[in-house]
Amino acid sequence: MPLLSDSSRRGDIGRPSRLLVFSVTAMALLNNSVLMSSTPEILESYGEPVSRAGMLIAAGTLTGIVAAPAIGFLADRYGRKRILVPCLLVFGTIGSLGGFSPSFEWLLVVRIIQGLGSAGLINLVIVLISDHWSGMDRARLLGQNSAVITGFLAVFPFLGGATTDLFGWRWNFAYYALALLVGAAVARSLDDPWVGRRVPVGRQLREAVVELAIPVNAVCVVIGSLTFFVMFGVFLTLIPIHLDEVFGLGPTERGLVAAVPAVTSTATALVVTWFRTRLSVGFMVATGLGVFAAAFVAMGLGSLWLLVIAAAVYGLAEGLTIPTLQDLVAERAPEHLRGVLMALWVGGLRIGQTTGPLVVGLAIGLWSTGTVLVMAGVIVGCLALALGTSRILPSGRPAAAVGPGPLADGNG
Repeated sequence: MPLLSDSSRRGDIGRPSRLLVFSVTAMALLNNSVLMSSTPEILESYGEPVSRAGMLIAAGTLTGIVAAPAIGFLADRYGRKRILVPCLLVFGTIGSLGGFSPSFEWLLVVRIIQGLGSAGLINLVIVLISDHWSGMDRARLLGQNSAVITGFLAVFPFLGGATTDLFGWRWNFAYYALALLVGAAVARSLDDPWVGRRVPVGRQLREAVVELAIPVNAVCVVIGSLTFFVMFGVFLTLIPIHLDEVFGLGPTERGLVAAVPAVTSTATALVVTWFRTRLSVGFMVATGLGVFAAAFVAMGLGSLWLLVIAAAVYGLAEGLTIPTLQDLVAERAPEHLRGVLMALWVGGLRIGQTTGPLVVGLAIGLWSTGTVLVMAGVIVGCLALALGTSRILPSGRPAAAVGPGPLADGNG
């Protein structure tokens, strides 16, 4: 049973504007990145040790581990727009209240509830792109969306750091109210021709589990989780504390360092389709993990200039891995299960986002920040080597990727 009209499948009618799609992506990135540069100040204001930095970051993604798959499941049954708009409203409304938190515990509660709204943003963006674009057009737009991700991962930490220096860290929570404006735009402008499925819930779940059990799909979930583990645990949580303790940098300066990867990651994500037509998925992902590893080792060696250079190299890994994994999952997902499968993939990312800050928070309570960086690099390097020699991911060049794609032939 077709779930989208023929015109929507061709993408010539009802296609959402890229600005609208990218705006939702930007709101998803607000969740943690706008707070990362001010983490030391937030903890200090509540009298909390730096080892609790992981709790602050992880609280915003904890509920997403369960909520993201549930939201994808609902989007497949009831439509994308009906689920996306409430997610934006919850994220914007609850998130804005964080600035009024009287204690660290209250702030964690606000962040946990806020995570219910953010859980559906990234995966529904990918689903919207996959619903309306196919083949290399889809790969190109996913690359552009990843460039938006990496770009705002740089802009928001700088914005948060500057806001903290000028007005105080509580004002950073006002930025979450922007999600209300984006939610209003989605409600007004998004054309959602989705026809809800009437199959039993149990059958839909069984079909999703069967797809997820395919080795390539399962490995994509694991690698995605690992990628976001190191991004949110090592870079977004550890680096601000490392810059504060080792080099004495203030919030704005820490935000500037966090912005460095944006140049290389954005440029790489924008040309990822060039790599996709010439290199295999397995090689690109293994190379991305290897770049992560080398960058973390260099960051932990004690030189600020070397850290800045390594941060730029780190951006290459983001630009290679994120859009490649997204496109592979979207390409393999059947149309009627795309929402739940992409949500399960994002659920894996949420596991990485949540456990990364917590594990790193515990690690910096035992070892110096430089030691943790080097250890993280060595571990990721070993995993990259294992993946590169396993050949679990596709090892051939994606010649079929230049063809029509899953939406054109209707098979997903």
